[in-house]
Parts: sequence; structure tokens; C-alpha cells
Amino acid sequence: MGSCFSVIATQTNDLSGAARKRGRKLLSSASHAKVPTSEKTLAKAERLFTKSHPTFKGTKKIDRLRSTEYSTLDTDGHVYLDYTGGGLYAESQLRAHHELLSRNIFGNPHSSNPTSSAITKLDDQARSVVLSFFNASPDEYTVIFTHNASAALKLVGESYPFCPGAELMLLWDNHNSVHGIREYARAKGATISYVPVTSPELRADESALEAALPPKDEKIVNSRLFVYPAQSNFSGTQHPLEWIEKAHEQGWDVMVDAAAFVPTNRLDLSRWHPDFVPLSFYKMFGYPTGAGCLIARKEALSRLNRPWFAGGTVWGSSVQADGHVLLDDHEAFEDGTINYLNLPAVQIGLDHLKNVGMEIIHERIVCLMDWLIKEMLALHHSNGSPLVQIYGAPNTYQRGGTLTFNFITPVGKVVDERIVEKRASAALISLRTGCFCNPGAGEAAFNLKKQILLDAFNGEAEMENENGHKVWDDFLDDMGMPTGGGIRVSIGLVSNFADIYRFVHFARTFLDTVPVDDKLVPRLHC
Repeated sequence: MGSCFSVIATQTNDLSGAARKRGRKLLSSASHAKVPTSEKTLAKAERLFTKSHPTFKGTKKIDRLRSTEYSTLDTDGHVYLDYTGGGLYAESQLRAHHELLSRNIFGNPHSSNPTSSAITKLDDQARSVVLSFFNASPDEYTVIFTHNASAALKLVGESYPFCPGAELMLLWDNHNSVHGIREYARAKGATISYVPVTSPELRADESALEAALPPKDEKIVNSRLFVYPAQSNFSGTQHPLEWIEKAHEQGWDVMVDAAAFVPTNRLDLSRWHPDFVPLSFYKMFGYPTGAGCLIARKEALSRLNRPWFAGGTVWGSSVQADGHVLLDDHEAFEDGTINYLNLPAVQIGLDHLKNVGMEIIHERIVCLMDWLIKEMLALHHSNGSPLVQIYGAPNTYQRGGTLTFNFITPVGKVVDERIVEKRASAALISLRTGCFCNPGAGEAAFNLKKQILLDAFNGEAEMENENGHKVWDDFLDDMGMPTGGGIRVSIGLVSNFADIYRFVHFARTFLDTVPVDDKLVPRLHC
């Protein structure tokens, strides 16, 4: 189960005893093993799909790639639908990295000896490949290697020149690692504001954004930072990259969280010029984990003030003189020893994506997501009521390969997301449930009002069981919510039609049922 949950705003009453018995009977009769599908039926469905999505034929090289580089998926019968959580790696990536390490000796790069020089050369090469992949000029941008996108966000948050009069503006639809920046801004007396997103498509109104970006008073020199995701990790909604220049024109610095966007979309930094771009490489190509970066405009980076220094970041420091001098550009921000043995694997992964082709990956995602959304919306119970409620656009317009929804019973009740995940796991379907560390999008999707959230969080001290631990289920009860979170399926690099077909077949098992389960794991936190 996902580590982050939100709450459903739909009110439900306790099911009647008869309904509960009927639900248990229907649940027990549903498949809890692999969802069976007819190969003949699948083949027919794929022919119809290809006919209605003719551009999908141009992505067939990915099917060949899957059979050779990702064969474990089909050998073990997995349906992997959590690409927004983490990408998958190719067998050739592992072989290339292992061969590199097995045939060489590499040492800590903070030296000029032979083994250090060898790895320094490869790490600098990886840095150049990152810039090239995103078409970022080395004269304008630099790459700071971090553990992940969250660490990259933290670098900016702790170093940005917040002060009384400075401003931080966030979109509701941001990951918690972005929302955390507000704590740095608050501690330094900066003003914090939010631009809301609204249901059903979970987008920001352009007029609201423009109102939130008033021209900067030339007499005021305080800094202003606007942070938003290129693609929502909650709903897949893609927010306009045109906002970057719009904000720049009004005197704002802009950080675009690209973690969910870049695995299946081209980000061209010769066309778009955000000041900061955090991302995680494992979301793009699976391996290695523990490696991400901050792509930063050098001009914007020079205005950050690091709150500390560390090994590897200074030209020199003194105990007696009580001083230090930071190095330039990326070197001032890479604390300690970078993940030097894994960085060559970053180049291997980026080369892998380049060989596949980002445009091909993107086209495949659009075709599969279009079919998935249409099929899910077409599912109705016998009484005519819809089986699913989708959060976000009911189409592929400005949205990525992520779909978040809930199953709804014939009587309009939300199916507990833990039941869905439990049944999906039994069918070897990997998906995610919760609010995915994106509280703002969840609050908008589930129509949660500010006062009820204030009341709930003000009462958090009382949310403890007999062992003194906070209980999330009690938190939901305090707000009158019957269940927590949505269901997220996300497709990526080697998703194929069979994956989507099998998932829709799985979804059909919830038709005309009222699923219940008395053995669900308690929700311990959001």
C-alpha cells in the first residue's frame, strides 16, 4: 500500500446486513488469482485498438524491446502499472554497468590519482550527457547530482534567499517534497501563497494564475519563487510550460518539478528556460536508484545562499579563521562524495532512452491511455451507474500516462482502496493507492473543504491508540470519511496493450458487486 493517503469526500452510510452478505458472496466468487484472459479475445481487441490508433504501429519496436530486455514481465505474468512510482530497467543496462565496474578500478573522485581520475572523467561525462539529453546549453545550465528529486528540491528550498518581503508561490497540485519548501520560506519570514486547482480536471484557472503573478515592483528587490509540476504525480495532468516565461516576465524565478514528466515526455531546455528542474533518474529508466539531479540555470544558482558547507563543496575552510570559500557552480552544491559508481549508469540509462526514442515512448503512452480512459468510462453496472470515478481530465488532452480513480458500487459507494490493491496484488497487478504524497490534488479531487481539514489537523494530538501511535483511520472518521485515497495506474516505457487489456478485465470484476473484506490492514498514516 502506498505510504501517502488522502480521504474520499463522498459520504457513505453503513451497508445494510443484507448488502454486506451479498457483498461477501460476490467478493468470494470474484477471481483472486491471476485474472484469466482469452488469447483469442485479447488478439481481437488489440486488432481493433490498432485500427483505431494507427500511430501505435510506429511504436512496435518497444514490443520487441520488451521481449528481449524486459522478458521477466511476461515470463512471470506481471502487469506493471506503477511507472509514476518507479521505472523499470533493461537487462542491458545492468550488463553494461556491471561490465564497466568489473573491468575497471575506480576510487573516490576527490583526488587526482589514477583511479580517481578515471571515475571523475566518467562522472563529468554523465553530467554532459544529462545536459545533452535535455538540450540544455552548458553555457546556461549546470547539473547538480543528488540522491533524488526530493534532495534537489531541498537544495533550492534551503538556499533560496527567502526573507521578509520575499514570496513563495506553489500550485496546489505539488508533491509533498515541494510543499516542504514552504517551511524554509516560513522560517525566514517570506510570504507563502497557493494557486488552486479545481475539479473535475484538476487544472488551475489561467485567470487565477495571472492574478497571482502581479508585476514585480521595481523598487522591491526581494526574490520570488514559483514552483509547479510539469505533470501531476496524482492525476497525470500536465500544467503548461508556457507558465515559465509568463512568470519570468513578472519577475519570478521558476522551478518546474519534472519528476513525473520526463519519463515519457521530451523536455527541451533550449525552448523552455526554467531556473531549476529537479528529477529522479530511477523514474525514467529504473536503474540506478539513489541518483537524481537538479538542472539549474547558472545565473539563478549564483543567487542561492548555501546555509552550510561540506566536504567537496569548498575551495578551502579554516578552523582558526572561522571561514570558508565555496567552489563554483555544481561543485558548491554536491555535498560530500557523490554517488560516483552509479553515475556512469545514468549515462547508460539515458542512452537507452535515446535509442528507444522519447517521441516513440510518448506516442505509445498517448495511444494506450486514450484506450484505457475510454474503456474505463464505458464500464457501467447493470443499473446503468458508472463503475469508476476518474480524477482529472476524461481524455488525453494535456495529460500523461497516469490515471487516478475509484471504483464505485452499484449503490454509489466508494470501494475501499485496500480491497482493490489486495485483489490486484493477487492478480500480479502492480498499482498504487492513496493520495501519492500530493495533498493539494487530493483535496481538490475529493472536494475537501478547508475548515474540515483545519479541525482534523488541530485534533491530531488525540489521534492515538492504546500504544500511543496515531491512527489514520481515526483521522478519517473524525472528518466523516468512510475510506482513504484513490487508485492510481500509470503506464510507461515498456507498457503494452496486453497490460492495459488485462487491467480493464480486472476492473470488470468489480461490476455489480459490493466488495467487503474484514481482514484489511489498518491505515497507520497518510
